[in-house]
Amino acid sequence: MELHITLDDRRDLTGSLYRQLRDAVLDGRLRAGEALPPTRELARRLAVSRGTVSVVYERLAAEGYLEARVGAGTFVRESAVPTPARRPSAASPLRPREVWTGLRAWPDRLRDVPYDLRAGLPDTRLFPYESWRRLVAGELRPKIYDIGDPAGLPVLREAIARHAGVSRSVRASASDVVVTSGIQQALDLIGRVLLEPGDVVAVEDPGYPPAATLFRSQGLRVTGVPVDAEGLRVDALPPDARAVYLTPSHQFPMGMPMSLPRRRALLDWARRRDVVVIEDDYDTEFRYGGRPVEPLQSLDEDGRVLYLGTFSKLMRPVLRLGYLVAPPALHEALRMARHVTSWHGDPPVQAALARFIDEGLLARHIRRSRRVYEERHEHIAAALAADFADRLTPIPSAAGLHLSATLSGPSDIRTVRAAEAEGVALFPLSDFAVTEPPVNGLVFGYGAITLDDLPEALHRLRHVLT
Repeated sequence: MELHITLDDRRDLTGSLYRQLRDAVLDGRLRAGEALPPTRELARRLAVSRGTVSVVYERLAAEGYLEARVGAGTFVRESAVPTPARRPSAASPLRPREVWTGLRAWPDRLRDVPYDLRAGLPDTRLFPYESWRRLVAGELRPKIYDIGDPAGLPVLREAIARHAGVSRSVRASASDVVVTSGIQQALDLIGRVLLEPGDVVAVEDPGYPPAATLFRSQGLRVTGVPVDAEGLRVDALPPDARAVYLTPSHQFPMGMPMSLPRRRALLDWARRRDVVVIEDDYDTEFRYGGRPVEPLQSLDEDGRVLYLGTFSKLMRPVLRLGYLVAPPALHEALRMARHVTSWHGDPPVQAALARFIDEGLLARHIRRSRRVYEERHEHIAAALAADFADRLTPIPSAAGLHLSATLSGPSDIRTVRAAEAEGVALFPLSDFAVTEPPVNGLVFGYGAITLDDLPEALHRLRHVLT
């Protein structure tokens, strides 16, 4: 390995080299069993005599930090590295802004458990790995990509415009699409381009926590707006809002769609007050009944709705690929915002996704996954009605990867903790409160659990609620 040693003090070469190697072992930078450079090689690199290096190696070996193996070299002794390794002092005058104090990555508190009912996780076992591997491998062969357009590869933007138009009735051309690293980057770009620090952003309450956190980190004021059976309550929107962020097709986390009259009322309100509407359509390719819900973007006649989509829920969460559909007036600004924050995306992966869409593989994967998720959705809905009616009231939902239910009696947080002890992971509804009083309930995700495991998971939860 390339070992970084600084010998500025030429008066004490041996002592300086000893201290730096010893500290590298204690700090864990040199790991147990790792080989050190031969004495001749290290001496040449440092422009010192070989004897100086040999003396240091012998001293460290005598003190138990190193061991010499005949014919193999010098290695860090297994017992020399403390567990955990020593770390440099964290003392620093630097402090984060107040908005970051006390925050945690969402969600991060649940360890792996046998029965995973957490929301937002697709079933990665359904993903066509062989097809995807073939496409990515094909794009990793020596190619010259045009990485000059931060909005994404033209071939992928064209494929996304077709996909969103066919599957969601989104009205867009390739030039309207900006490829992003998921929904979060799309929200970040919107905040940078359209909003000023101090502006008010209205969000659904309960709602998606990372979005509210991101807006606050940009110096925006976040106001929660309650939702009811028809979705976000337009009559409760703050009059000083500059933007509204919502999930109208499958409200997160409650699950209901926004009614058509409420959608039209929102667009009318936004037009009168000159407000931008941010539509997050994160998982409604998975619809299990009823008429498809028309996106706000397709109802919008003023060009004030920004439509966000993601492939993370359709494919795999580790594939951070999403998109933003915006009107022409914002194209150049969004492109520049993408440029100054991350320059461009990953051209080989973008090209592979374009082929994945164009060859019909994405549509086939969605159809197959939809059938599997629908069975799990129906199983949970039936179990809630039959076995949990005394405690849980399901919230009507016919799409996505989760459904929710309000909980009477025990605290949802205590219930979730008790369920985790029984090997069942799920989210409490109260985790998603923004500014309104929390809703007591449970969120049932069914993307990461098999149909065979659902009965046992629900049985254990029933035991917790007894």
